[in-house]
Amino acid sequence: MMKKNVIRVLAIMVAAMFFTAFVGCSSDEGNVGNYTVAILQIREHPALNAAREGFVNGLADEGFIEGENVEFNVLNPHGDISVANQMAQQIVDQNPDLILSIATPSSQALRAATRELANPPPVVITAVTDPYAAGLIDSFERPNTNFTGTSDLTPVENQFMLMQRLLPDVQTVGIMYNAGEVNSVIQADMAAEAARGLGLAYIRATVTGTVDVAQVAESLVGQVDVVYTPTCNTMAEAMSLLVMIASESANIPVIAGERGGVTLGALATEGIDYYQLGRQSAVMAAQILRGEAQPQDMPIQWQDMARTNTVINLTTAERLGITIPDDILADADTVE
Repeated sequence: MMKKNVIRVLAIMVAAMFFTAFVGCSSDEGNVGNYTVAILQIREHPALNAAREGFVNGLADEGFIEGENVEFNVLNPHGDISVANQMAQQIVDQNPDLILSIATPSSQALRAATRELANPPPVVITAVTDPYAAGLIDSFERPNTNFTGTSDLTPVENQFMLMQRLLPDVQTVGIMYNAGEVNSVIQADMAAEAARGLGLAYIRATVTGTVDVAQVAESLVGQVDVVYTPTCNTMAEAMSLLVMIASESANIPVIAGERGGVTLGALATEGIDYYQLGRQSAVMAAQILRGEAQPQDMPIQWQDMARTNTVINLTTAERLGITIPDDILADADTVE
């Protein structure tokens, strides 16, 4: 009898071990290949939206498909830095497999939220002009933090050369940007240098947010011949208002830092493709998710400046009485 009981107990133990192993394998198989990616985008505007779309589509091309093996959690503080800080902490508390940070302010919020963590989640950035100046990385070649990704540094000098070709009589440029955005300050400095190199006078016109864009824009009327805006998140959101005050009311052309501004009424730009920039970041993110690389060892990437596009708003040009040279039109993308 004792022998039968021992055999019965052993059989139950073996069965329990088999069941546990089976359930464990089933659970593991259910989790393999399932990822959570959080996205923190500082605000809504065409360039940043294009970067996000490019990232999601780029990840899909890498095998990380929304609804199949990856879930996206998108948060947007609509330009409010204090809310961005709260959302950054919320994302970190959820411990996603990877974070996409779109634009400099959201990236700085995530850096603050992850700086003291022993094992911080990987953060891939896009649409960040200078991640080193923003305090996100130790160097472009080896970030040495949990951040890597792509910079949206634009060809400011080329934009000024385009401006001079389109508007040869320009003497004074208004450089309008948010002085609270480090990315904007860097580009404003580049714009001032480009203006000096072309023998142009310039006026720096800074805003603190969208709330004072109208007042600052109106202050430039009568003082400048053209307004230049870098890829500033604040100015991108307020572009329609700037165009209405400067271009439509005062016949002052606006040269934008990226294509989205031209679609909203600026005269022209020569800029990078934010959709492609997002796709470029997606390739880096896929390498991290597959365990092929770690952000601290991945150099920051830029878009090939040979692939920049000239974009002209034909409706704006006609309204302002500006004739676009044929050689510029031949190679330009146009919007109406």
